[in-house]
Amino acid sequence: MAAGLAVALFLLPVGGAFAEPKPTIAQAKKKLAKLNHQADMVVEKYNQAGEKWKKARKKYETLNGDLARQNTKVAGLREELVAMAVTSYQFGSVSGWEGLVGQMDPAGLLSGMAAMDQMSASHAYYLNAFDEATKTLRENRDKAKDALAEADKTRDELAEEKTKADKMVKAQTKLLRELGAFQTGNPNSTGIKYDGPASGNARAALSFAFAQVGKPYQYGGTGPGGWDCSGLVQASWRNGGVSLPRTTWEQWSWGAKRKVDLSDLQPGDLIFSEGLGHVSLYAGGGKIVHAPQTGDVVKVVPLSSYGRRLVGAVRP
Repeated sequence: MAAGLAVALFLLPVGGAFAEPKPTIAQAKKKLAKLNHQADMVVEKYNQAGEKWKKARKKYETLNGDLARQNTKVAGLREELVAMAVTSYQFGSVSGWEGLVGQMDPAGLLSGMAAMDQMSASHAYYLNAFDEATKTLRENRDKAKDALAEADKTRDELAEEKTKADKMVKAQTKLLRELGAFQTGNPNSTGIKYDGPASGNARAALSFAFAQVGKPYQYGGTGPGGWDCSGLVQASWRNGGVSLPRTTWEQWSWGAKRKVDLSDLQPGDLIFSEGLGHVSLYAGGGKIVHAPQTGDVVKVVPLSSYGRRLVGAVRP
């Protein structure tokens, strides 16, 4: 018997005989809860980077439009000045206009015009206007250049955060599938009817949110086929006539003077988790509606089962 045991031990593969034990359901769920919390933070940073990029891009487009308009203005003033030079020459009051007509450099044109004698008040007005316009043109060109560099930088930040979010989603999806708990959701879900106690704008917001029940959670999602938590809250309250910022951080900051105690919740209130990585809508009757996390769907659940520590609430 001893010899048999020795042979068996000899035949065991080098580096270890036993496979690593598969985690229990409880352990897997604990790991998933940790992943979900981490994902909240990553997705929030992704959304913030996205909003920052949109603002930077809009700033550049606005400045670029200003630059184009200023270019047109400078060109028009230049033509006006050249026309004046030609007219003055025809009446014999100035000389050298031929050189001005071909002058492409604004500084050279200004220098030539300043050298003309017997300059009328009209000439002086257009000369000063041209001078100011070219200065503004140079300033606008520099601002547009800086804004474009800013937009490019934020685009890179967005790409970096997206890479992190994709990695987190992959880990969540893998674990959920192992647990048999991954839900794909239905992008075309018509949801359920809200029949709670809310009224007015809050009822309109909650009616919209309930109509999204069954649609998949999608990080960065602003509908209509998928939502993340702040995207759902923003769209719901837009339906209620209130314009909210896009991200949870911005929504919390927006509601700085609208905070309410968690013991005094009313339907439609925004409920925020610790770390501001997640937000939901209080539906009344001890329930909330929210877009939870990857592998889940928009749903109505008891507030007591929220699964996240709460930091406060805001009433739009």
